[in-house]
Amino acid sequence: MGTANKVPGVSGGVVALALNFYDELLNSMKNINIKNLLSFKFRDAFKNSNKSLLLYICLGIIISYFSTSKLLDFLLNKYELLVWSVFFGLVIGTIIHLKQKINNWNNKSISLIILGIITGLIISYLDPMTENTNLLFVFICGILSICGMIIPGLSGSFLLILLGNYVLLLVDSVNVLFDSISSIISGDLEFLQNSYITSRLKIIAVFTLGSVTGLVLLSKVMSLLLNRFNNSIQSIIFGFIIGSLGVLWPWKTTNPENLNITRYFPEINDSFFIAILHILIGIIIVLILSKYERSKAK
Repeated sequence: MGTANKVPGVSGGVVALALNFYDELLNSMKNINIKNLLSFKFRDAFKNSNKSLLLYICLGIIISYFSTSKLLDFLLNKYELLVWSVFFGLVIGTIIHLKQKINNWNNKSISLIILGIITGLIISYLDPMTENTNLLFVFICGILSICGMIIPGLSGSFLLILLGNYVLLLVDSVNVLFDSISSIISGDLEFLQNSYITSRLKIIAVFTLGSVTGLVLLSKVMSLLLNRFNNSIQSIIFGFIIGSLGVLWPWKTTNPENLNITRYFPEINDSFFIAILHILIGIIIVLILSKYERSKAK
C-alpha cells in the first residue's frame, strides 16, 4: 500500500480493498484521539486503534520512498506498459470484488454509480496546474494527497500532479530529506545551511502535517458516511473506481516537463497481447486474494 500511494493513478485505498483490510484501516484511523495525539500522549492516542496495522502501513510508506518506489520507478522506465497493465488488471479485479459490497441494486444505486464514473473520468482528464511552494497550499496538498488511502479509486499522487506539486513534494523534497539524513549521519552539518535545502525540508514538514491532519479527519468523515449511507457510498466508490481506470489506461505517454498524459489505442501486435496477459494476471491476483479472504471469513 505504501508503494501504491507513490504511483500516480494508483489508489492505496483500492489496495486496501483488494487485500480486504480497508474497514480495519478506516476504523483504526477513526479511533485515533486527536487531542492526545497533539499532546504527544501517543499511548492514549492509539489506545482504541489497531496499532500494528497502522505501524506497518507507516513503515511501508516510509520504506517505499527509499526502496520499493525506486524499484517501481526502474520498472516503469524499463517496462512501463507491462507495469500499468498489471495495475489496470488489479483495479478491474477490485471492481469485480467490490460488486458484492453493493446490497441493493436499484435506480438510486445505479444513478450514484454513474455519478461516480463521470466524476472519476473528469478527474482523469483534468490538466495539471503549475508548481506552487506556498506553505498553506502545500498543507492543503498534504490533506488531499492522503485521500488515496481513505477514498478508494482516488490517487493522492495523481491529485498532486493535478495540483502541480507532485515533483516538488514526492521527488525533490523527498530526495532532499534523504540527502539530509545521510549528511547528518555522516556528520556533514554544513549541508543543512543551504537555503534551498532548508526550504525543501520546511515544505516536506508542512506537507507531512497536512497529510496527518487529512488522514485523521477524512477517516472520521468517511467512517461516518459509511455507517449512515453504506449502500450509497459503496455505489459511488464502485463507480469512481471504474472512472479511475482512465488514469490507469496502460497505453499512454507522459510529458516529462509538465506531466501531461496522452492516451492512445494500441495496435494489435505482440506487445498488445503481452499487455493483455499482464492485465489478466492483475485480475487473477485480486480474485485469488478475494477468494482466500472469503474462505478465511467462513
